[in-house]
Amino acid sequence: MQTTQFDRIVRRLATILSVVILTLCLIYTTTGILLSFYYEPTAGGAYNSLKMINTEVPYGWLFYRTHEISGNLVIAIALVQIVVMFLGRQFSKSWLVAWISGIFLTLSAIALDWTAMLLDWTQEGYWRFSIELGTIEVIPFIGGQLRNILTGGGAISSLTVEHLYALHSYLIAGATLILAVTHLLALLWQEQEMYTDQFPETSLVES
Repeated sequence: MQTTQFDRIVRRLATILSVVILTLCLIYTTTGILLSFYYEPTAGGAYNSLKMINTEVPYGWLFYRTHEISGNLVIAIALVQIVVMFLGRQFSKSWLVAWISGIFLTLSAIALDWTAMLLDWTQEGYWRFSIELGTIEVIPFIGGQLRNILTGGGAISSLTVEHLYALHSYLIAGATLILAVTHLLALLWQEQEMYTDQFPETSLVES
């Protein structure tokens, strides 16, 4: 299949964006690990520990703000990446892997932000999460079970914060990092295909 100049530009842009996304994911993960040394995932301790990080821990406010900004940027750039991937749609295995990993990467980045809404234990986060729980509960067949898993089987409490913290820090953060790496590798695979299409004689010599 003939590769046009537009295809090459879009593929290169997608690769650059994937590098930015992976970099932001690494920043998000690193700052999250640093914050976890001081963060207390309990109903009473979450707010006080974050306040201590922002006011007492050296450079704590910087790590906390960097963690917050990098998380938001991952979502924004991942959404832009979906648009770029759509514009540069190609019917190949590498494109399929990049497309699927990009979609799941975007969803996992949104899930990171969603599970973090209660971790600061503010009134805004509490009531936002209460509204979200009401939405989850009306999901047919599994809504009640999902609500019990998230809350620990009762009202919003320290157990809820612990569950969200575990999902946020261990499960979703790890999955996001793996998806970011997979997405970049798939786009590098696309770059290799683009190079082969552009210089077919080189691949013949190498073979």
